[in-house]
Amino acid sequence: QLVATGQGARGPAEPEPLLDKMLGSLTQDLQELGISAAPASVCAACRKPVAGKVSPGRAPTPPCQHPRLTASFSSQVLTALGTTWHPEHFTCARCGEELGGRPFFERGGRAYCEEDYHRAFSPLCAYCASPIREVQPPGPPAPAPATAATSPCLFLQKVLTALDQTWHPEHFFCAHCGKVFGADGFHERGGKPYCRQDFLAMFAPKCQGCERAVTDDYLSALQGVWHPECFVCAECLSGFDSGSFFELEGRPYCELHFHQRQGSICHGCSRPVTGRCITAAGRRYHPEHFVCSYCLGQLQKGTFRERGDKMYCQPCHDKLFL
Repeated sequence: QLVATGQGARGPAEPEPLLDKMLGSLTQDLQELGISAAPASVCAACRKPVAGKVSPGRAPTPPCQHPRLTASFSSQVLTALGTTWHPEHFTCARCGEELGGRPFFERGGRAYCEEDYHRAFSPLCAYCASPIREVQPPGPPAPAPATAATSPCLFLQKVLTALDQTWHPEHFFCAHCGKVFGADGFHERGGKPYCRQDFLAMFAPKCQGCERAVTDDYLSALQGVWHPECFVCAECLSGFDSGSFFELEGRPYCELHFHQRQGSICHGCSRPVTGRCITAAGRRYHPEHFVCSYCLGQLQKGTFRERGDKMYCQPCHDKLFL
């Protein structure tokens, strides 16, 4: 063995692979015998000759959304994607795992194992973040044609599209109670879906009267909203036909019960005192109703006598009780 030295010398060449050396010798011997020994095919990955018998070509796969393919191979040669490969060179474009005779998926002329294909190209569920995988359609598989074999077409699982995202149907449910949506559909808040019951309970404005959700007609009053049938006097529960009401501590009242609460009811007629009034013995009176309980004469403040919760003028009081 000689080693070159001096200017321009190169290191020792790498040994030629045993298989390539044997094929080269065999090709040279055949050519000396006058036999053409051009390689039948070349590996699409390493561009070196592929030794072995190449399986017959396959008929094109019928068009479908995401076909899953199967390679044809012998012990030394593999046929897939319209070309030939050394079996160890036909690998997943993402993880590099050998695909061999297993089913694989094709995208853009490249082969992928099932797991990597779904992770890269299948839609993801917005809830579980896992791919919405492809499955074979239900029922018995269709019989293969009698001629060349064809790869089965695969169909997407049921996929639900909502809120600009994709979901497994069983994963699209109310974000609060977890129930799958029925005929009422769903409501959205903050990018999350809710059933009608929970959406109204959590986000709809509440009636100030009954504290239930307001969904249809409503009234706005006292810094809140009300069902029309709930906006009534807090004391007698009568509606406000005149359109006016009185407010006390955030609740609506009719005129009579507002004044009762305020202590501004005339002790003589039991009606509200809204104008001039006379206050005597801790009670209020309309001026015209501040009269002697016996003679009904008009009383003047400071010139009356009280007896048994009643007012009397001085003469009547003296006449009746002295």
